[in-house]
Amino acid sequence: MKIQEILMGFCLVLTVGTGFSQNPFIQTPFTADPAPIVHNDNLYLYTSHDTASVASTNYEMKDWLVFSTTDMKNWTNHGPKLSPKDFSWATGDAYAAEVEERDGKFYFYVSTFHKKDGRSNGGAAIGVAVADSPLGPFKDAKGEALIYNEMTTDNPHGWDDIDPSVFVDDDGQAYLYWGNGSLKTVKLKDNMVELDGPIQYDNPKNFIEGPWVYKRKGIYYLVYASKGEERERIEYATSDSPVGPWEYQGIITGSAPNSFTIHPGIIEYKGKDYFFYHNGLLPTGGSYRRSVAVDYMHYNEDGTIQRVEQTEEGVEAIE
Repeated sequence: MKIQEILMGFCLVLTVGTGFSQNPFIQTPFTADPAPIVHNDNLYLYTSHDTASVASTNYEMKDWLVFSTTDMKNWTNHGPKLSPKDFSWATGDAYAAEVEERDGKFYFYVSTFHKKDGRSNGGAAIGVAVADSPLGPFKDAKGEALIYNEMTTDNPHGWDDIDPSVFVDDDGQAYLYWGNGSLKTVKLKDNMVELDGPIQYDNPKNFIEGPWVYKRKGIYYLVYASKGEERERIEYATSDSPVGPWEYQGIITGSAPNSFTIHPGIIEYKGKDYFFYHNGLLPTGGSYRRSVAVDYMHYNEDGTIQRVEQTEEGVEAIE
């Protein structure tokens, strides 16, 4: 049996804190870009995996990991479930990803880089894998990239097609959001692996990357990593439509300690709202050795979001 196959079947239960989840709540390995979903009373958390050395000056991210919990305190590490090596067209690192469930299947949208070939000259790209379970096994759903660099022309740099976020509206229409430097939006067909129309380009105030889109009580929320003062922070906009126009609302939380980036993941679970993000607070941590944390999110009566406090204790265990 190959070492990778052993790791794919490896599970470790992590008990963190005493009554609270303790931030960062994943103490090992280094993780970033949290993306939560809820299925069958379980909360599944998909993360990228920082493997850079302490001395490294760039990202090294080889695969995507999956964790799960039923009480926000005891987390099971299910190990790596997908890698750029699982896509024949891909090369490079495993950047931010998100999973969306539809009709009993789980679609794993990832950002990585495209090989130089007859279809693309390289640059960032978005792919999609599919499985019958939130834990996989996942396989490439298309055999080619869903989005590649030559498809978007509004930014000159080659890494603008990253950080996918997928939202399925109440009417069944699915939307893909992504981007660095601008927000890109496109409809997806019912099969979740084909585009259904032209790409739309938007520039929400201070938008950098990492969009997270969801709907609550009739309001569409676009949460994203923004310019901040010196490092990224999290801001948001709202709309009465999944494609905007997006009305800027303000800051949700400030920059993450000891990390240039910060990345949102938002979910309602067992009656409470949770805000996932990453920071660089673990020993030997930093911008290329990040760790996932979670705190509560609260809404005002008009639907606006209260400022999220980044705490050391995290959230309480669910009884």
